[in-house]
Amino acid sequence: MENTRSHNEVMDLDSPDARKVMAKALMKLFDQWRIDNNTQLNLLGLSSNSRSLLNRYRRGDQGIPTSRDAMDRAGWLLAIHKALRLLFPHNEALRKSWVNRKNSAFDNQTPLEYMTERGIIGLANVSRYLDFQRGR
Repeated sequence: MENTRSHNEVMDLDSPDARKVMAKALMKLFDQWRIDNNTQLNLLGLSSNSRSLLNRYRRGDQGIPTSRDAMDRAGWLLAIHKALRLLFPHNEALRKSWVNRKNSAFDNQTPLEYMTERGIIGLANVSRYLDFQRGR
């Protein structure tokens, strides 16, 4: 995923356009991770009846809602993506497959299984785990 923003530029998350950019970025991330629609909906905290919303996100027609839950989930997912880019800067294949690889840190589940089973707490824990790994 290409980042066209400068590292110092702060996104105004009250802006509908910024939330559309965030939604599209998440859809690209989900494509890279090769995860199905049901899992995408789960990670975003959405019901299985919200499939059409994923298409609107993907097209950039709609942004992430401003609810605390939606913004927190999006933030954790993008933090995981950033941490993987920093941990594996020269291994794109590993960055894209890491969430689908069994990991003893997550009870020998994949990080994706761990996140979907535990919801927002799972997202936060995976992100914190990667931050800890970066700090070693």
